[in-house]
Amino acid sequence: MKRKIMGAAGLAGAFVAGMVVATAFGGGMSAGEAKTLGAAVQEQQVTVQRVISPTVTDEDIALLRRDIRAMKMQVIEQNMSLSDTEAEKFWPIYNHYTKDLVEVNNQKYALLKQYAEMWATMTDQDALIYVRHWLEADGEAQALRLKYVPVVSQVLPGRKAATFFQLDRRLNMIIDLQLFSQIPLAHVKE
Repeated sequence: MKRKIMGAAGLAGAFVAGMVVATAFGGGMSAGEAKTLGAAVQEQQVTVQRVISPTVTDEDIALLRRDIRAMKMQVIEQNMSLSDTEAEKFWPIYNHYTKDLVEVNNQKYALLKQYAEMWATMTDQDALIYVRHWLEADGEAQALRLKYVPVVSQVLPGRKAATFFQLDRRLNMIIDLQLFSQIPLAHVKE
């Protein structure tokens, strides 16, 4: 059985690869720039063939989150085409939104860490509790986005506000996919 687990640098690299795709498709980066950045990212990945018990440290998560925030902001900036006036009004709201989102993501990362620690000894009840908590965290992220729709739409025209939420949702989905695809399923056929 093979499992692919990446360290923080590898997770960040995989995330950047996703960001490159998102930016290239969003029009914020030329195909040549995307290819060059994508090649650099591929060199950073680390693969471990067999892992008995996945581990995620607080340091891994902190490093990943810091890198992701910077990259996410860059992708949003490249794809939003904000005027100076719009940018002056939008970025403080974005920073406040990000601060609120950190609280929700703290729950997600705590769940990831807990899952990694208990994966080998997880009971059926533990697995169901994990799923419920994960879905609750997803619901909180969705509620936060809904809370910010009227706030963002007060400072940006509708299409630009919609673009922000599309980008934010896509980027968060990429982050979740990259991060959670690195841990094994609760039950794996051997």
